[in-house]
Amino acid sequence: MGKMINRSLLFTYLYLLIYILLSSGVILYNKWVLSPKYFNFPFPITLTMIHMGFSGAVAFFLVRVFKVVSPVQMTFEIYATCVIPISAFFASSLWFGNTAYLHISVAFIQMLKALMPVATFLVAVLCGTDKLRWDVFMNMLLVSVGVVVSSYGEIHFNVVGTVYQVTGILAEALRLVLTQVLLQKKGLTLNPITSLYYIAPCSFMFLFVPWYFLEKPGMEVSQIQFNFWIFVSNAICALALNFSIFLVIGRTGAVTIRVAGVLKDWILIALSTVVFPESTITGLNIIGYAIALCGVVMYNYLKVKDVRASQLPTDGIPERIAKIQDWKLEKKSSDLLRPDSSEGNNEISSSASDIITDEEAPLIPSSRLSHIGRTQLSSHGV
Repeated sequence: MGKMINRSLLFTYLYLLIYILLSSGVILYNKWVLSPKYFNFPFPITLTMIHMGFSGAVAFFLVRVFKVVSPVQMTFEIYATCVIPISAFFASSLWFGNTAYLHISVAFIQMLKALMPVATFLVAVLCGTDKLRWDVFMNMLLVSVGVVVSSYGEIHFNVVGTVYQVTGILAEALRLVLTQVLLQKKGLTLNPITSLYYIAPCSFMFLFVPWYFLEKPGMEVSQIQFNFWIFVSNAICALALNFSIFLVIGRTGAVTIRVAGVLKDWILIALSTVVFPESTITGLNIIGYAIALCGVVMYNYLKVKDVRASQLPTDGIPERIAKIQDWKLEKKSSDLLRPDSSEGNNEISSSASDIITDEEAPLIPSSRLSHIGRTQLSSHGV
């Protein structure tokens, strides 16, 4: 029995390690591909379109050819009112986020990403899906102060890059809240593969418009190197990252994932200064980021406490287990969905605004994939 527990624990830590390495690797890989100093492919929209095309193709084969999952009953009305607007914000967040790599360092981007829970909370409050709570608001204020201090300490501060990254964060926050509101209202549930199946092609089409006007002329003029294996391996790494996320979600709880996310951010900041020596970190950067992370950690603690308080008193054991499983599996900022509407609108506070950012892995936005291995998927989702 002891050996079984040790083996299980070993696999859990192994999956966490793989997740941290792949997550850091994908971000650094994207930066290396886009950076004029390295691979020199300064076309972020094109790179994002390659990701979307690849992910859409993978989803199509899994749904239509291998029939791993069944497509949902999609109507034109749901597609027009849910899929199209969600895809527009998804495409925007990836476009702006990837463009930021051209102007600012990976380390500074990670520091700015601490604003993700702030943006999502504020958007949720403005849309009426979350209540303004002063304890959460004070945490958000602490995160914002930390990011401002960190920005002040940035040696290579670039206004354009910062605006791109913050706009990307805002687009992601709008997408998360919009997903919550629209899909909940329609009662539509999507698993990771079906969400890709519908949203990736639509995002690709949205990206085509800015690509045609902003990047196509430049690609025709400049001597670009289009290395097929570089782009395929980049897309495969992002796909591998998503599968590692599913493995981690299936084996750990929300707190462990949050700790791993914080650890990954610190590792990534340290790694980026080794891989890209031109990105220097100042003491003020670190102090500001530490302040911001204190706010994020306290915010996560409040959320976990809220969910546990709502779960434990009245539920029977089967319902409690089901809810705990649900909570384990809803951690990603890049979720394209929040399926359960049974808890009412305030559920947004324990879903969309629970942020661990990995939106640089756009291939299969994580949600409840571990269900695929354990339960039969019906035609209306998980």
